[in-house]
Amino acid sequence: MIAQRGLFAGPDPVIGKDLYAQIVSGSARRERTALIVEPASKVSGNTYFGRFPASYWQRWTTIGAVEVELEAGGSGTVSLLASDFEGEPRVVAARVVDGEPISLTATLDRFVDGGALWLDWETEPDERLVVRDVRWTVPSAGRARPTVVTICTMDRPADCLATLTAIADDDLAAATVHAVYVVDQGTDPVRAEGVLPPGKLRYLRQPNLGGAGGFTRGLYEVDGENVNVLFMDDDIVLEPDLLVRMTAFSASTAEPLILGGQMLNLLHPTRLHAAAEYTDLDGIRPGMPIRHSLHAVDLLATDPATGRPYRQEFRVDAGYNGWWACLIPYEVVKEAGYPLPLFFQGDDAEYSYRAREHGFPTVTLPGAGLWHTDFPWKDSDELNRYFILRNYTIISALHGDFPVLKIAGTLLAELIPSLLGMRYGAAATVIQAVSDFLDGPDILRDGGVAALARIREVRSRYPETVAHPPAAVPGLASNDIAISEPSVFDRLALGPLLGVHRLALGSVPVSEADWWRVGALRTAVVTDASQRGVRVRTYDREHLVRLAYQGARVLTRFIRDGAAVREQYRAALPRLTSRDAWTGLFSDGGLMS
Repeated sequence: MIAQRGLFAGPDPVIGKDLYAQIVSGSARRERTALIVEPASKVSGNTYFGRFPASYWQRWTTIGAVEVELEAGGSGTVSLLASDFEGEPRVVAARVVDGEPISLTATLDRFVDGGALWLDWETEPDERLVVRDVRWTVPSAGRARPTVVTICTMDRPADCLATLTAIADDDLAAATVHAVYVVDQGTDPVRAEGVLPPGKLRYLRQPNLGGAGGFTRGLYEVDGENVNVLFMDDDIVLEPDLLVRMTAFSASTAEPLILGGQMLNLLHPTRLHAAAEYTDLDGIRPGMPIRHSLHAVDLLATDPATGRPYRQEFRVDAGYNGWWACLIPYEVVKEAGYPLPLFFQGDDAEYSYRAREHGFPTVTLPGAGLWHTDFPWKDSDELNRYFILRNYTIISALHGDFPVLKIAGTLLAELIPSLLGMRYGAAATVIQAVSDFLDGPDILRDGGVAALARIREVRSRYPETVAHPPAAVPGLASNDIAISEPSVFDRLALGPLLGVHRLALGSVPVSEADWWRVGALRTAVVTDASQRGVRVRTYDREHLVRLAYQGARVLTRFIRDGAAVREQYRAALPRLTSRDAWTGLFSDGGLMS
């Protein structure tokens, strides 16, 4: 069974080849599946996609050894190297190219805490080496089964079509996939006829039930079949070998588990989002990097602490994995049920923590990566903030200790800066999220449709929630907007509290949009985190006082009633995650195929 391939260039020209193979000295030509090493040159596969995650294979699978096979012509040396959890390299095996097919074997017996395997290629001054068809293979697993891909999409037909095409154009990836379900919840349908062989593409349309509803539809359609379901977002650039790597690893694990792929940033393709993450359940904070996990690093940069390139040498175990790429075996669904209808935000985390309670951990596999929209380029003042706050409070209630006073403090710490920073829509979003949580599990009965409409209406009352072109701000001449220089007195927050402001109008970059700096202005033109436009925040004492009063009331209610509401969610969980519940949601929405 092919566990992964040795590739030398990415699926798209914007992806740097150094993520696959790095030229250490001399010169070489790197193609997708072929490498030409010129005389007196060296190329290393000690890269993000070039490494074989040996530690993960030893810890989680029943495989005792991995074999590397390749075709080589010309002259040169091929070396198989390994690292340990501290990143120290060692040579496992080496072979002088003599025109015969090359096979090198490494025993997976010294990698429990960390380390990986990779290949290096080197030539002498009078040698030239050509390498093709590199395959890392392991014995066929007894639990091997087909992979069914589910892509949840909404009004991104070009992105979705690009992903389908990437699968279709890669023979091995396409052969790995039994079927691809495209669950389209938008109004601009995906035109994918003929991209995949007949019968392999299953195109389904349904009303918008968020990511939870879109991905769950894939599980729903194959329920009872002996398949794994791989969730993938639509706004990605896919490395097709991810399908090969995740399918082989899942088939080889000692026990079934949830297997996640890693996210690299789409706008900065060499940056890794995180090697593994967990949720601070009691702090309602998702996306926390696991200890020893690489986080927000440039994979082509050097770690100043070690002097080596950033590599995930230490094995790290995840709390959950985002559903940009996440493989779920059918055993997990059988024991843990379906996802919770949270609409979006947190459905992936909740499912992983619930599965863990049923004995199924989550593993995030290094080298199984794709590119997804950068999170830092998404503004925090969006309606998805409502779902983050509401849903992670629900997740804490279901799977955490749920310390009511601590969570109330976290919510208050979000509410106050929003009010003082003239983000009144953001403050109203916090209040609505807490209020809806306190209404109990019935808020999830329709899958989030009513909540989405409600929070949109709430936020529409506050003009600063809307972004504008930077040179066309309504009611303001762009030439009159000067950059606001901060003052030490701004931290006193006298402006937002007393209505006394140092400046009437100023421009603030998003990196400096602290509440105390923005609050020193009566009107602040603040750059949106997306860098596509600006938002206009204007002091409004009526909003400030009213929202502060509403916030105090809802947090007081949270402290008083939170523990009782927690028990309501726990009692409702089996019902909300049942097949019958999802049948009702799909039917109520007018399930279409």
